[in-house]
Amino acid sequence: MIVCGDDALAERLAAELTTVYGEHVVLVVPSAGRIEPGGGTVPRASALLGRLQAALARTAAGPGTPRVIETPLPDETALAEAGVREAAALALVYDDDETNIHTALAARRLNPRLRLVIRLYNRRLGQHLEDLLDQAAALAVPGLDPAVLDTSTTVLSDADTAAPALAATAIAGTSKVVQADGLLLRAAERTPPGHGEVADPGLCTLALLSSTTNDPAGAEGSDASGREAPTLLPDADTVAAATGRGTVVLEALAHSASTPPPGPLAGRGVPLASLFSRRLCWSIAGLMAALLGLAAATWLTTDSHPLHAGYLTLLDLFAINDPAVDEPTSRQILQLLAGLAGLLLLPVLFAAALEAFDTFRTASALRRPPRGLSGHVVLLGLGKVGTRVLARLRELGIPVVCLEENPEARGVPLARRLHVPTVIGDVTQEGVLEAAAVHRAHSLLALTSSDTTNLEAVLYARSVKPDLRVGLRLYDDDFAAAVYRTLRAAHPRALTRSRSVSTLAAPAFAGAMMGRQILGAIPVERRVLLFAALNVGGHPQLEGRTIAESFRAGAWRVLALDTAAPGDRLPDLSATPAHDDGSRPGGLVWDLHPGYVLRPEDRVVLATTRQGLAELLGRQPRMRTVRSEGENV
Repeated sequence: MIVCGDDALAERLAAELTTVYGEHVVLVVPSAGRIEPGGGTVPRASALLGRLQAALARTAAGPGTPRVIETPLPDETALAEAGVREAAALALVYDDDETNIHTALAARRLNPRLRLVIRLYNRRLGQHLEDLLDQAAALAVPGLDPAVLDTSTTVLSDADTAAPALAATAIAGTSKVVQADGLLLRAAERTPPGHGEVADPGLCTLALLSSTTNDPAGAEGSDASGREAPTLLPDADTVAAATGRGTVVLEALAHSASTPPPGPLAGRGVPLASLFSRRLCWSIAGLMAALLGLAAATWLTTDSHPLHAGYLTLLDLFAINDPAVDEPTSRQILQLLAGLAGLLLLPVLFAAALEAFDTFRTASALRRPPRGLSGHVVLLGLGKVGTRVLARLRELGIPVVCLEENPEARGVPLARRLHVPTVIGDVTQEGVLEAAAVHRAHSLLALTSSDTTNLEAVLYARSVKPDLRVGLRLYDDDFAAAVYRTLRAAHPRALTRSRSVSTLAAPAFAGAMMGRQILGAIPVERRVLLFAALNVGGHPQLEGRTIAESFRAGAWRVLALDTAAPGDRLPDLSATPAHDDGSRPGGLVWDLHPGYVLRPEDRVVLATTRQGLAELLGRQPRMRTVRSEGENV
């Protein structure tokens, strides 16, 4: 296995393949001392290798360290030195999409049978690249097995994998979501039942939370926490005996309809509802009501036709009617009132023109947080991850205020298009968080790439609002654990969550390298539960067994069965099908009878642990206890 990358995801993926799957890994990293855009040099290879060795040193039994190759660019020479011609799989997880694409094309030329797993942020480009590389493999190796071709190229995004879990931390009661065959699998955390109460198991219990979850000073459980660790995929007896522990259950299923693509003018129009201010609208409404009243009074006092009465009122309003010298007193009074209304109309029209001009001028600019905004989510950081989280929060209809230091950040155009209030400034400077109304916010998500910036923002926000719900992105596991314990002890009534994006994404990338489709990952404290699509044939742990017999506590559980014929099955269950009207024959069945016998031609969706997936793949992990890097709650 070859892993090429330049950030934390490459390190975690190499550790995942080495510790969980027992694979020999070659890690290709940039040369030490490479010049960074901001000036100076950073020993990238040494830093990555040092963190990788530290991760492996925390495990119970230390496997061999992956071989590391330093190269300025991952060209054909570097790939050949890494052994790409004999490799089974190659993961390209550079932060730059262009580097990943160039390397993928070169690797496909060197080894047409190579399984490629590519990290791309651009979804549409990823689909086209996947088709292109699969076609190249089919042409280079005629008669290639369709099953092998189906897994020859996989394009994933770490931001897409982590965004649902990150967005869920900001919303009270929001479940973790994984999509399969146009359905949303929602996993919800349930608090321990009270005395005499029975916990609702939902469709099934996916995990038991650690015994220290409800302790304000306790640490979140990980794989190395012993009996205090969260228990993944427990059996019924374990759930019944685990009194006082919260659970994660598969709560409900809901259809996920595909949204039509936006039109060519989407996001470019002017928000007509905010064209004029509320005060100006009330002023215009008052003048219109006064005019209608004057027209009605003229109609009643002059006995003229209503249209003629309205015409006279308009002439008086614009001061172009003859003076009512010889008219009755009532008519003279009405003419004076109409003239006064005309004087009041001039400043109103002028104000309307100025507000309309300002609205059109700022239609393409970032909105400022409106006065009185409350109950919103403050999103710090509009990079790759922050952009995906912003899109997910807006899909859920959650009000958001964004904070970003760089006005040219990737997510700023999305915030402008969605008319999301955005504050441009350094969050470490005084007054920036206040501009986002953090004192009235529901929660804060700190998702920048800097651990210290995220921590500083959270600490300052908690000083402003002690009960603020916070979620912060932290890489280092020991640092995250210390931060979590301190914040929980200092603010026991406030929810604190921290997550590592690379830890959420690494299992999906590793599963794809092993040739399995990972639908999603659900964090359970600092452990990860995977949802995978698997063909039953060739797996003696499943083939010929009933649903009840195939369940292995702590390893895997079959959740659904794909009843479609092999030719009608969706190649990617994690994508929303184009036909949401049920026209596709068959589909996933979730209410499975425990006595159903799994056949070789069946395809199932199962929940599995990382070690369980390695066992299903026929690979015995080198160790049974693996500590996950970063907190995943």
